[in-house]
Amino acid sequence: MSNTPKSSDCALTHFDAAGQAHMVDVGNKEESHRIALARGRIAMKPSTLATVKAGDAKKGDVLGIARIAAIMAAKRTADLVPLCHPLPLTRVAVDFEINEAESFIDCRAQVETHGRTGVEMEALTAVQIGLLTIYDMCKAVDRGMVMTDIRVTEKRGGKSGDWSAE
Repeated sequence: MSNTPKSSDCALTHFDAAGQAHMVDVGNKEESHRIALARGRIAMKPSTLATVKAGDAKKGDVLGIARIAAIMAAKRTADLVPLCHPLPLTRVAVDFEINEAESFIDCRAQVETHGRTGVEMEALTAVQIGLLTIYDMCKAVDRGMVMTDIRVTEKRGGKSGDWSAE
């Protein structure tokens, strides 16, 4: 997998020749199995992390609820991002990894479809909403949490081929 941009990657595809925003026409594209992986993290106080890990937060199972929120968000991406195509997702998997040494939670989402356009936006939306849900559930004890490093780490399928950030 290569992360070298192609010349066609440099053009902003959501604008027409007159500079007007439009939804990209994917009608002539071939359908393929498309996969996107995204990740991000939320840093917090060690005491907040301990509460999340123990599962005894006031509002309930923080990571369980954040996982469901992330999955729901991936399914609703086209309702949130104006020029995104609504897609029939075939899989959304969300995982959280606790890093006690550095006091953060890493969120990873993998989204898949069989279609004419990629699922990068759905994966990014899943990660961001998963992290926002953690923030919402823990803000009563830690308003200083910071979400960082939200990014696509890999995509597979489609005309432009495979790409990896690593």
